[in-house]
Amino acid sequence: MKSELEDRRSQLVAMRERVLRAAHDIAEDDNEDGELSSAAGDQHLADHASEIFDREVDDSLEENAGAIVREIDLALERIDAGTYGTCLGCGRPIPEERLAAVPYAVLCVPCKRDEERG
Repeated sequence: MKSELEDRRSQLVAMRERVLRAAHDIAEDDNEDGELSSAAGDQHLADHASEIFDREVDDSLEENAGAIVREIDLALERIDAGTYGTCLGCGRPIPEERLAAVPYAVLCVPCKRDEERG
């Protein structure tokens, strides 16, 4: 069991680094693009709208990356606390298949389904 948790820890740390690197790359691309033109007269309106849309997508991706990093950090804390793999909803073990798919999962599939239904 100990080596399985260490494998999971390694997987989470690697995932965290990939997400941070991707978020950094998005931010770097945004910085290279410079400021959006505030005057639509310099460019076609559709081009301006496209730039705004691209910026909003990038902002959303950066925000999602931050949320995933926080979830990964919490999963690493649960490993340290000995509570990793236990569903926060029902208290039962989260199946290995779910943890393999979403290693930072805090809910088993039935509890996650109930949460999504409201």
